[in-house]
Amino acid sequence: MNYFMNKSCTPLCVTFLDGFESSACVIAADLGLPVLEYKKIDEMKDGMILVLSQGGLAIQRLGKNSPGPVRCDFVNGTANHRRLYGGGKNQDIAKAVGISNGAYKPFVADLTAGLGSDGFVLASLGAKILMIERNPVVSALLHDGLTRARSEASNTGTDLEEILKRISLVHGDADFYLRGFEEASRPDVIYLDPMFPCREKSSKVKKEMQLLHQLLGSDDDGFSLLALAKEKARYRVVVKRSVYAPFLADQQPGYSLKGKSTRFDIYPLKKLPS
Repeated sequence: MNYFMNKSCTPLCVTFLDGFESSACVIAADLGLPVLEYKKIDEMKDGMILVLSQGGLAIQRLGKNSPGPVRCDFVNGTANHRRLYGGGKNQDIAKAVGISNGAYKPFVADLTAGLGSDGFVLASLGAKILMIERNPVVSALLHDGLTRARSEASNTGTDLEEILKRISLVHGDADFYLRGFEEASRPDVIYLDPMFPCREKSSKVKKEMQLLHQLLGSDDDGFSLLALAKEKARYRVVVKRSVYAPFLADQQPGYSLKGKSTRFDIYPLKKLPS
């Protein structure tokens, strides 16, 4: 597949700041994308670029009034704030996957990892997380974020290092990967957060979501993934939806947890261990 054009036919290239040319060339080769000198970016009127710099790998939409660059960052910003002050095990996402004050910590397969924010939260609460992301650009951003976080954590000696040890990343198709699970390696919980059409005005949508929508479009296989997830999960399947979105595949869950803007639909298969 030629990733020079994504689903919305948006041109994509890799550029770099001083000192990162060789690393940018490796990333570009892996993704099958052209490399463009940063000084030539002004010649591009529209589209997306990947920028490699001291701050890591970032994706940037070009054009007037476009949102700023987005990168995967588990050390600073919203990810770190959510880890420290997000509500811990009282969060709906923790309750949805079955994390409680007991000794049991589930093995969760996040089939639609995106930039890894939900998986990181679950890992910070003790769960073992397998992140699966099929889009090569998003996977590259996630891999870069995890690599930088591990480097930072090893130098600071914080609990971040232990959290990151509980996270693994696979770039590939979730459907294919699920079918390869053997009985002994089945995840306790399968987590799905399919991309759905954005109905809010762009000014109200976080820039991360704007760029992901433009890059990925909406998921077309969430319906089939739900059926397969029910076969492969050991205890439950959890689907994250917009609070007013219809049930995925019109499959009514056992119960739901609703927040102000987000809903978690839980499909219980077997009682969780205590």
